[in-house]
This record gives sequence, structure tokens and C-alpha cells, in this order.
Amino acid sequence: MLDAAALDRCGDAGLRGALEGGVDWLQLRDRSLGGDACLAFADRVLAVVRETGRGTTVVVNRRLDVALAAGADGVHLGYDAPPASVARELLGPGAPIGVSLHDPAAVAGARDASYVHLAPVCQPLSKRGERPPLGLAGLRAACRSGVPVFAQGGVEATNAAEIVAAGAAGVAVIGAIAEADDPGRAARALRSALDA
Repeated sequence: MLDAAALDRCGDAGLRGALEGGVDWLQLRDRSLGGDACLAFADRVLAVVRETGRGTTVVVNRRLDVALAAGADGVHLGYDAPPASVARELLGPGAPIGVSLHDPAAVAGARDASYVHLAPVCQPLSKRGERPPLGLAGLRAACRSGVPVFAQGGVEATNAAEIVAAGAAGVAVIGAIAEADDPGRAARALRSALDA
């Protein structure tokens, strides 16, 4: 996940390094931005993504309008967003459409979504935790639903392999890469742990 402040900290070169280090999915998430600023942020990120030629999937958090205008691959719907069926109609049948959940039992009800971010699995690295971590047992329970689950919260290279072994389709990180001194090196370490 990437917000405008993190992009400003690491710059286009840091983003490029993270992408080249193995980031294959990027969610643009910045609730502080209005429509024009959010579109400019998405356009900037998508230009760097396209420049790398890696085929990284880019989804925009909560802003279906920005996802459409910027030509992003998909959208991550918020509590105040239109239903997944509307997003699917506008973005097309293959577009990734996600939702965030905090209860493993709720994942089974998210069948209209392409994927679910489940958080926090571990204690978050980038912010103070507002909820107790679900742990690997909670993650395993969510993964039995049949909906692909991306584990979020406290994910880093040291625990990524056990998170995927618990059934996660992938991981979602902020702090492990965006707050690293070298985002490319951090992405490579995480990618290596996931691929191991």
C-alpha cells in the first residue's frame, strides 16, 4: 500500500526500486486527498509502474472514479463505496475488486469481491494497532472461506513465509517497504521470503 506522503518520502526512484524488488501489487491509499489530488497521485504512480514494464497490478483505495479516470487495474472498496457488483460492471469482469475486513468469519460473505485484505494479522509496523492481532489461527479460519485473502498488519520478511503457509494468497504491507531506508532492498527481502 502506498500513500502520497510515503511516495514523497521515497520518491519515484524509491518506488521504482520497490517495484523492481518484487512488488507485484500496489494499492494506492490516501484518504486525505480530494479527487484532483488523488487522480494526480494515481497518474504519478501509474507512470512509474508503466515505466518499469513489470506488469504490477494497481488498485485505488475507495475511489472508483479515480480508478476509472487513471486507468488503474481495479479498486479496493471502502465502507462508503458502491457495491462490488457496480464496480465490476464499470471496471469489467477481470478487474480486481477488493474489500477490507477485520473479522475472519466475515470473509465468507465477501464472495462478490476478488480478494479480501484481512487485518491486523500481526501487530502493525506503520501505526499503532487499534485492534488486537488476529494471529495465524484467525488467518487460517479466514482462508477456509474460499475467497483469496491478503494478510495485512505486521507483515515483514521474517514472518511472510509462515503467513503464506497459513493460507494467505499474499500479503499487504505499508511499513515494511514504505518506511524502509532502501525500499528496493526491503521489497527484495520480502519477495525472497514469499518465494522461499
